[in-house]
Amino acid sequence: MAGTVAQVAFFVALIVVIVIHEAAHFGVAKWFGIKVEEFFVGFGPRLWSFRRGETEYGIKAIPAGGYVKIAGMNPYQETPEEELPRTFGAKPIWQRALVIAAGPATHFVLAFLAFALWLGFVGRPVATDPLVAGVSQTLGGKTSPASQGGLKPGDRIVGIEGVEDPTGDELRQITKTHVGEPVTLRIQRDGRVFTVTVTPVLTVEEGEKVGRIGVLLSAAREAEGPVASVTGGARLVGSTLVGQLEGIGRVFSPEGISRVGQLLFTDTARRPSDAVGVVGAGRVAGQIAASGRFWDILLIFGSLNVLIGFLNLLPLPPFDGGHLAVLAVEKVRGKKVDMRKLVPISVAVVAFFVLMSVAINYLDIAKPVNLSP
Repeated sequence: MAGTVAQVAFFVALIVVIVIHEAAHFGVAKWFGIKVEEFFVGFGPRLWSFRRGETEYGIKAIPAGGYVKIAGMNPYQETPEEELPRTFGAKPIWQRALVIAAGPATHFVLAFLAFALWLGFVGRPVATDPLVAGVSQTLGGKTSPASQGGLKPGDRIVGIEGVEDPTGDELRQITKTHVGEPVTLRIQRDGRVFTVTVTPVLTVEEGEKVGRIGVLLSAAREAEGPVASVTGGARLVGSTLVGQLEGIGRVFSPEGISRVGQLLFTDTARRPSDAVGVVGAGRVAGQIAASGRFWDILLIFGSLNVLIGFLNLLPLPPFDGGHLAVLAVEKVRGKKVDMRKLVPISVAVVAFFVLMSVAINYLDIAKPVNLSP
């Protein structure tokens, strides 16, 4: 139940995030006196709308985000002469840049808030005996060793093969190197300690054959104070951005695109390190919540916002970063760019990203990533 709630909450939050993005464009444009003709939640056929002043607000049939229609941004739209002073192109470059940058900026702010809340109210995991957060009922199509051994969420693993108070890494290393061999675990449950024997089975993890028993581990948490949460949240935004840069470079490299094709057209197994789409991120959020770590979805939410913010800043039309690049070119050249000449590039960029998105989300359904170790 918790997993389903988390998935629904995740997708609702994602729609809200996109609407906030568009609301930032809307608000800054209004602030500078630029005419905004439409502000809609969703795309496709209009379901309901109303007009207040010069702007039409409403809801459309496909709940996949939202958009604002700012006067003068459509290069093919004719604008009455009396309204030209209030169009996007009539404003100074710095004002237009702020209108564009406001949208991506919201994602980094939301990521910072999510990370700070996670640090302040949930806390980072601290080193302690591994705690069983979830037990996979099956592994490799058969009953998992953990399920066979009677392990339950809340069990604390205080020993394994003579190793007292093992770390999570030590537990993983022993299970990975003892495939087909009985392994003795010392379990602490409800104040008593007893032993359980399990036999790790061979599975594939990130392309490597390893031994697993089918448990999801958790750990004790240590919440941080207000100041540490704020500074830590800012640092997490920075470190996540660096990681996203590396990940995006890997996914959209020739090797990354080839990897997606291999996954689509062969029986190649999906790795946990492979790219996931919105569907996969929602599924991961559900797995985390189902394991008893509901509020760890704040980390996923924050990371996803950093990713969306960064993608929006790519200097390619029609992304916001593409518009900012055009403004930079106009500043250097001293004259405006004919946006109609960039339409073919915009179409090609959109087509590429739509195809990649559809492919990765299809893989999220056909070959889902499983977090259980």
